[in-house]
Amino acid sequence: MADRSLRGIRLGAQSLQSEDGVVFMERAEYTYKCTQCGRDTVLNFAADAEPPAGWECRTCTGEALLQTDKGQAVVDHSDDKTPRTHWDMLLERRTLPELEEILAERLEFVRARRGQGDKEAKSA
Repeated sequence: MADRSLRGIRLGAQSLQSEDGVVFMERAEYTYKCTQCGRDTVLNFAADAEPPAGWECRTCTGEALLQTDKGQAVVDHSDDKTPRTHWDMLLERRTLPELEEILAERLEFVRARRGQGDKEAKSA
């Protein structure tokens, strides 16, 4: 039994699939130019896919615009939402007088607790 050993391959290191008979989709190259750092990025998309007008730059995360025969593509930002802050979301649930009342209650509670802690520390 020692003279016969099982031979194997490294798991995950090599693929058992071959590319015989595989027909790749046609591709088209598109160039994007960053508006902040000026870097060109070349991306491949399927030939029948419509490329996006804007892309995120790899180096500065700025907006890169698609370069076409007519010049740069224009990105429509009219539908972009402004991010809501925690304060904005809080004001959707409560009014300013309610918030002032809650703040006064919490301050009173904290001051009372601190006052009790000081008395206990002095008596010990």
